[in-house]
Amino acid sequence: MMQRSLLLALISLVFAGAATAQAPQQQSQPDWPCRQVRVPELAVASVWTGPPLDDAMKHWREDQTIGDLVVRLSQRRTPIDEAERLIAQFAKSSADRRKQRLTTLFAGVYERMNDERRDVVNGLDRFGRRLKAMAEKAREETQTLRDLQDQKPPDPEAIKKASEALQWRLRLFEEQRRMVGYVCESPALIEQRFGALARAIQQAME
Repeated sequence: MMQRSLLLALISLVFAGAATAQAPQQQSQPDWPCRQVRVPELAVASVWTGPPLDDAMKHWREDQTIGDLVVRLSQRRTPIDEAERLIAQFAKSSADRRKQRLTTLFAGVYERMNDERRDVVNGLDRFGRRLKAMAEKAREETQTLRDLQDQKPPDPEAIKKASEALQWRLRLFEEQRRMVGYVCESPALIEQRFGALARAIQQAME
Protein backbone atom coordinates (compact mmCIF):
# COMPACT_ATOMS: atom_id res chain seq x y z
CA MET A 1 0.00 0.00 0.00
CA MET A 2 1.27 3.46 -0.85
CA GLN A 3 2.40 5.38 2.20
CA ARG A 4 0.18 8.31 3.05
CA SER A 5 2.88 10.98 2.66
CA LEU A 6 3.87 9.68 -0.76
CA LEU A 7 0.27 9.49 -1.88
CA LEU A 8 -0.46 13.06 -0.80
CA ALA A 9 2.69 14.29 -2.53
CA LEU A 10 1.58 12.64 -5.76
CA ILE A 11 -1.86 14.18 -5.49
CA SER A 12 -0.35 17.64 -4.97
CA LEU A 13 1.95 17.18 -7.97
CA VAL A 14 -0.84 16.09 -10.29
CA PHE A 15 -3.24 18.84 -9.26
CA ALA A 16 -0.50 21.48 -9.39
CA GLY A 17 0.27 20.39 -12.95
CA ALA A 18 -3.37 20.69 -13.91
CA ALA A 19 -3.55 24.18 -12.46
CA THR A 20 -0.40 25.20 -14.32
CA ALA A 21 -1.82 23.95 -17.62
CA GLN A 22 -4.98 25.99 -17.13
CA ALA A 23 -3.50 29.08 -15.45
CA PRO A 24 -3.82 31.58 -18.34
CA GLN A 25 -7.34 30.53 -19.31
CA GLN A 26 -9.91 33.24 -19.67
CA GLN A 27 -12.33 33.67 -16.78
CA SER A 28 -15.22 33.41 -19.23
CA GLN A 29 -13.95 30.03 -20.48
CA PRO A 30 -13.24 27.99 -17.33
CA ASP A 31 -13.17 24.67 -19.20
CA TRP A 32 -10.41 25.73 -21.62
CA PRO A 33 -7.40 23.46 -20.85
CA CYS A 34 -4.68 25.16 -22.93
CA ARG A 35 -2.04 27.78 -22.25
CA GLN A 36 -2.90 29.38 -25.57
CA VAL A 37 -5.68 31.96 -25.66
CA ARG A 38 -8.98 30.47 -26.79
CA VAL A 39 -9.62 31.79 -30.32
CA PRO A 40 -12.22 29.67 -32.15
CA GLU A 41 -12.26 31.67 -35.40
CA LEU A 42 -9.53 32.09 -38.00
CA ALA A 43 -8.52 35.73 -38.46
CA VAL A 44 -8.98 36.06 -42.22
CA ALA A 45 -8.04 39.76 -42.28
CA SER A 46 -4.55 38.96 -41.04
CA VAL A 47 -3.71 36.76 -44.04
CA TRP A 48 -5.94 37.93 -46.91
CA THR A 49 -5.37 41.15 -48.81
CA GLY A 50 -7.18 40.08 -51.97
CA PRO A 51 -10.69 40.99 -53.22
CA PRO A 52 -13.71 41.00 -50.87
CA LEU A 53 -15.02 37.54 -50.01
CA ASP A 54 -18.73 38.19 -49.44
CA ASP A 55 -19.95 36.95 -52.81
CA ALA A 56 -17.40 34.15 -53.05
CA MET A 57 -18.43 32.82 -49.64
CA LYS A 58 -21.98 32.36 -50.93
CA HIS A 59 -21.15 30.57 -54.17
CA TRP A 60 -17.92 28.56 -53.85
CA ARG A 61 -19.79 25.26 -53.42
CA GLU A 62 -21.49 25.73 -56.79
CA ASP A 63 -18.25 24.99 -58.65
CA GLN A 64 -17.44 21.28 -58.34
CA THR A 65 -13.81 21.76 -59.32
CA ILE A 66 -13.32 24.38 -56.63
CA GLY A 67 -15.20 22.29 -54.08
CA ASP A 68 -13.00 19.24 -54.72
CA LEU A 69 -9.84 21.35 -54.57
CA VAL A 70 -10.92 22.98 -51.31
CA VAL A 71 -11.17 19.54 -49.72
CA ARG A 72 -7.69 18.50 -50.92
CA LEU A 73 -6.04 21.75 -49.87
CA SER A 74 -7.65 21.76 -46.43
CA GLN A 75 -6.64 18.23 -45.53
CA ARG A 76 -3.46 18.09 -43.48
CA ARG A 77 -2.40 14.89 -45.19
CA THR A 78 -1.85 16.95 -48.36
CA PRO A 79 1.72 18.33 -48.03
CA ILE A 80 2.03 22.08 -48.40
CA ASP A 81 4.34 21.79 -51.40
CA GLU A 82 1.74 19.63 -53.15
CA ALA A 83 -0.98 22.11 -52.18
CA GLU A 84 1.05 24.95 -53.71
CA ARG A 85 1.46 22.94 -56.90
CA LEU A 86 -2.29 22.28 -57.07
CA ILE A 87 -3.02 25.99 -56.56
CA ALA A 88 -0.61 26.96 -59.33
CA GLN A 89 -2.20 24.43 -61.71
CA PHE A 90 -5.66 25.72 -60.84
CA ALA A 91 -4.59 29.32 -61.45
CA LYS A 92 -3.13 28.41 -64.83
CA SER A 93 -6.31 26.60 -65.90
CA SER A 94 -8.50 29.54 -64.86
CA ALA A 95 -7.05 31.80 -67.59
CA ASP A 96 -8.66 35.25 -67.67
CA ARG A 97 -10.93 34.40 -64.71
CA ARG A 98 -7.95 33.58 -62.55
CA LYS A 99 -8.38 36.27 -59.91
CA GLN A 100 -12.09 35.65 -59.49
CA ARG A 101 -11.72 31.87 -59.27
CA LEU A 102 -8.78 32.07 -56.89
CA THR A 103 -10.82 34.36 -54.65
CA THR A 104 -13.62 31.80 -54.70
CA LEU A 105 -11.13 29.05 -53.92
CA PHE A 106 -9.80 30.98 -50.95
CA ALA A 107 -13.33 31.57 -49.66
CA GLY A 108 -13.92 27.82 -49.68
CA VAL A 109 -10.61 27.08 -47.96
CA TYR A 110 -11.37 29.70 -45.31
CA GLU A 111 -14.86 28.40 -44.57
CA ARG A 112 -13.81 24.77 -44.40
CA MET A 113 -10.74 25.36 -42.24
CA ASN A 114 -12.59 27.82 -40.01
CA ASP A 115 -15.23 25.14 -39.38
CA GLU A 116 -12.46 22.65 -38.61
CA ARG A 117 -10.81 25.01 -36.13
CA ARG A 118 -14.13 25.71 -34.43
CA ASP A 119 -14.77 21.96 -34.06
CA VAL A 120 -11.29 21.43 -32.61
CA VAL A 121 -11.72 24.27 -30.10
CA ASN A 122 -15.10 22.89 -29.02
CA GLY A 123 -13.47 19.48 -28.63
CA LEU A 124 -10.80 21.00 -26.42
CA ASP A 125 -13.53 22.51 -24.24
CA ARG A 126 -14.99 19.03 -23.81
CA PHE A 127 -11.53 17.68 -23.03
CA GLY A 128 -11.09 20.37 -20.39
CA ARG A 129 -14.43 19.52 -18.79
CA ARG A 130 -13.44 15.86 -18.70
CA LEU A 131 -10.15 16.72 -16.97
CA LYS A 132 -11.96 18.81 -14.38
CA ALA A 133 -14.44 16.00 -13.69
CA MET A 134 -11.58 13.49 -13.32
CA ALA A 135 -9.75 15.83 -10.93
CA GLU A 136 -12.86 16.31 -8.83
CA LYS A 137 -13.43 12.56 -8.65
CA ALA A 138 -9.81 12.09 -7.53
CA ARG A 139 -10.30 14.70 -4.83
CA GLU A 140 -13.37 12.86 -3.58
CA GLU A 141 -11.50 9.55 -3.52
CA THR A 142 -8.59 11.26 -1.73
CA GLN A 143 -10.93 12.46 1.00
CA THR A 144 -12.45 8.98 1.28
CA LEU A 145 -8.97 7.50 1.77
CA ARG A 146 -8.09 10.11 4.39
CA ASP A 147 -11.27 9.37 6.29
CA LEU A 148 -10.53 5.65 6.25
CA GLN A 149 -6.97 6.23 7.45
CA ASP A 150 -8.22 8.41 10.31
CA GLN A 151 -10.71 5.82 11.55
CA LYS A 152 -10.03 4.20 14.92
CA PRO A 153 -9.44 1.34 14.59
CA PRO A 154 -8.43 1.46 10.88
CA ASP A 155 -9.78 -1.07 8.37
CA PRO A 156 -6.67 -2.25 6.43
CA GLU A 157 -8.66 -3.93 3.66
CA ALA A 158 -10.84 -0.88 3.03
CA ILE A 159 -7.78 1.36 3.06
CA LYS A 160 -6.01 -0.89 0.57
CA LYS A 161 -8.97 -0.88 -1.84
CA ALA A 162 -9.40 2.89 -1.59
CA SER A 163 -5.67 3.46 -2.13
CA GLU A 164 -5.57 1.21 -5.20
CA ALA A 165 -8.64 2.93 -6.66
CA LEU A 166 -7.08 6.35 -6.11
CA GLN A 167 -3.75 5.32 -7.61
CA TRP A 168 -5.58 4.09 -10.72
CA ARG A 169 -7.55 7.35 -10.90
CA LEU A 170 -4.38 9.43 -10.61
CA ARG A 171 -2.57 7.43 -13.28
CA LEU A 172 -5.51 7.88 -15.66
CA PHE A 173 -5.70 11.58 -14.87
CA GLU A 174 -1.97 12.06 -15.40
CA GLU A 175 -2.10 10.23 -18.76
CA GLN A 176 -4.86 12.56 -19.92
CA ARG A 177 -3.08 15.65 -18.57
CA ARG A 178 0.10 14.79 -20.47
CA MET A 179 -1.94 14.96 -23.68
CA VAL A 180 -2.85 18.62 -23.09
CA GLY A 181 0.30 20.08 -24.62
CA TYR A 182 -0.10 17.96 -27.75
CA VAL A 183 -3.81 18.47 -28.39
CA CYS A 184 -3.58 22.19 -27.66
CA GLU A 185 -1.28 22.60 -30.66
CA SER A 186 -4.06 21.61 -33.08
CA PRO A 187 -5.68 25.07 -33.49
CA ALA A 188 -2.25 26.63 -34.15
CA LEU A 189 -1.42 23.99 -36.75
CA ILE A 190 -4.68 24.69 -38.55
CA GLU A 191 -3.93 28.42 -38.49
CA GLN A 192 -0.40 27.88 -39.81
CA ARG A 193 -1.65 25.80 -42.70
CA PHE A 194 -4.39 28.30 -43.45
CA GLY A 195 -1.83 31.10 -43.60
CA ALA A 196 0.40 29.11 -45.94
CA LEU A 197 -2.51 28.39 -48.28
CA ALA A 198 -3.60 32.03 -48.23
CA ARG A 199 -0.11 33.13 -49.26
CA ALA A 200 0.03 30.56 -52.05
CA ILE A 201 -3.36 31.60 -53.43
CA GLN A 202 -2.51 35.30 -53.37
CA GLN A 203 0.85 34.66 -55.03
CA ALA A 204 -0.96 32.76 -57.78
CA MET A 205 -3.01 35.91 -58.48
CA GLU A 206 0.07 37.91 -59.39
